[in-house]
Amino acid sequence: MTGPSTPRSHATGAQPNVPGRGIVASYSLRFWMLVVLIGAGAGLGAAALIGLLHVVQHLAWSYKTGHFLGGTERASYARRVLVLACGGVVAGVAALGLGRLSGGDVSEGLWVRAGRMPLLGSLVRALDSIVIVGLGASLGREAAPQQVGAAIASALSDWARLPVWQRRLLVASGAGAGMAAVYNVPLGGALFALEVLLGTLSLPLVLPALATSVVATAVAWVALSSRPTYVVPTYDVHASQVVWGLLVGPLAGLVSVAYVRMIRRAHALRPAGWMKVAAPVAVFTALGLVAIAYPQVLGNGKGVVQLALVGRLAVGVMAVLIVIKPLATAACLGSGAPGGLFTPTVTLGVVLGGVLGYGWLQFWPGTPLGSYAVIGGAAVLAASMQAPLAAIVLLLELTHKVDGLMVPMLLAVVGATVVSRRLRAHSIYSARISGAAADSEQPGFADADVNAIPEGLMGSDVPFAG
Repeated sequence: MTGPSTPRSHATGAQPNVPGRGIVASYSLRFWMLVVLIGAGAGLGAAALIGLLHVVQHLAWSYKTGHFLGGTERASYARRVLVLACGGVVAGVAALGLGRLSGGDVSEGLWVRAGRMPLLGSLVRALDSIVIVGLGASLGREAAPQQVGAAIASALSDWARLPVWQRRLLVASGAGAGMAAVYNVPLGGALFALEVLLGTLSLPLVLPALATSVVATAVAWVALSSRPTYVVPTYDVHASQVVWGLLVGPLAGLVSVAYVRMIRRAHALRPAGWMKVAAPVAVFTALGLVAIAYPQVLGNGKGVVQLALVGRLAVGVMAVLIVIKPLATAACLGSGAPGGLFTPTVTLGVVLGGVLGYGWLQFWPGTPLGSYAVIGGAAVLAASMQAPLAAIVLLLELTHKVDGLMVPMLLAVVGATVVSRRLRAHSIYSARISGAAADSEQPGFADADVNAIPEGLMGSDVPFAG
């Protein structure tokens, strides 16, 4: 570590944020070829998985046009229960059949197994995940393309015999690229790989992550839309939103801490033995029964987020979803079903923001209700991921229209993240890591000197995690 008397700029070159050996020169041509291949693979994998998701949704819920939420709302009560019960069977049989073949979640592969992700097991897990989300599981769709991108990166890194630190970098970049391709968020995907999965931001790591996400996003455009995920109006900032953002941040942080602890507990209670089949069937069937009254609880929550962001979701429904959506997500995860947490987390944030914003408008009217959902979504996402920069950028890229709310969003994000850190909360990703690694605050980077990471990475084969 560079001491106070030896400025980093003197030790490594004239520009403090550029290591002496340079950014590009430290990687071989073969490494950059792998970046392109991983990005292309992640983009194609994401497009194929989303195509499969749409097929499953349309067949299971018997609708030809419109969106998933509309399909579930039009479905009969019996269909809601039956489809979810089938989803439980799929999840249970897959869990029993995969056994040790599956490499688990990307975060566990990165932080516990030095970035090794079994290719076949990861692909099967991704297919299982996308199918059960299409059948209504309250989990995120992004886990599947992340799994595919990470598995491709792991396989290519082993084939090229890259050092451990480069394999970890590429696996994280592959996961971020899968997310970027699915949501059309190239910068957000790169920041997800760096800030969330690797826990650090530095120029030698930024370029490969950015390149992988950009390639994946561009390749996915062949089959997926290049439009923003959520269509929202342009929101202008007002004093009331600034004050509200300052006040709501700490509360959003407390909600995030409770949510992450629930996720961690659910992950710890995953079933073993024959319960791997019985638990998903029971949980998913119960979810189908809940969906008789509240079909909005089904799926990853994309439709709910869209309605909340434009102020078209009933306040009573949002208030109920604050409770039942995180419970449903934790229950699905605890049953052993694979899936993501990104959109369910955003859903919690936007309905929380919508309900609190509605109350605030009774005191200080004159601003759109949807703007409060945007701010709440950013705050809860940032605190839950322990990634304020990634959360802000993701909300910007998902909507393309909320930059006018930057000041209240930043105030809420800072307040929420500070509270969650003061309470020593995990992120929704480290909370899903089994074993001793889950007991540290941030596996792999908890006690690292961030400024020293690039030099250490460029000059040795030591893994990211100590």
